[in-house]
Amino acid sequence: MSRQFSLCFLFAICCSLFVAKIPSAAAEEPGFQTIFDGKSLDGWDGDPRLWSVRDGVIHGETTDENKANGNTFLIWKEGMLKDFELRLSFRCSATNNSGIQYRSKHITDGKVRNDWVVRGYQHEIRNEVDLPSVSGFIYGEGLGRGRICLVGEKAKIGADGKKVVTDELIDQAGFKKLFKLDDWNDVVIVAKGNHIQHYMNGKLILDFTDSDELALREGILALQLHAGKPMWVEYKNIRIKNLK
Repeated sequence: MSRQFSLCFLFAICCSLFVAKIPSAAAEEPGFQTIFDGKSLDGWDGDPRLWSVRDGVIHGETTDENKANGNTFLIWKEGMLKDFELRLSFRCSATNNSGIQYRSKHITDGKVRNDWVVRGYQHEIRNEVDLPSVSGFIYGEGLGRGRICLVGEKAKIGADGKKVVTDELIDQAGFKKLFKLDDWNDVVIVAKGNHIQHYMNGKLILDFTDSDELALREGILALQLHAGKPMWVEYKNIRIKNLK
């Protein structure tokens, strides 16, 4: 056996051992729990007319025939969110909008338009690139607070309810380059106490500290279908880690 052949043989053995030890996606994310199995909506609850699983992803869709009677949500029933990190990917059509609800509340009392009404913090989901109406801002769904913090803002709201923006994290040109129209985009939401951060495709796009008396500290997770024009939205690779 030649020296060259021996070295090549040893190199091949080492490479095979290295490949065998490469961790799986789950192993690379210690502490994360996958909360969508890619096959069913087990652990989730929403309008069965509008939510389904297609090709391994959560698919929500409204049509002229199947309309949403008010904003409606697919609710994760297996736990509450307090301090957490959420990771997922989404894509959607441009005709309407969706959202990721967190630290929210399922509303069942009073005059509700459907069985899946949720109120709380919402990470906006849109298929648009023109600020400020893009994916990633915090909207107060049902809270009467409107758009609480916009994409690009490092901001805080004090106990007096006044908002102060201290830095710009991304501008119009940067977001247009970052966001993938008509394609999958990766979202990370990190919430620790009253401090919230939103990441898009690996970039910090929002940093918010909420010291208002209306600040939310705990609640459920849900995915939105907005009332109005027909639309569709899809979610996949949903996993969550509790932060202590």
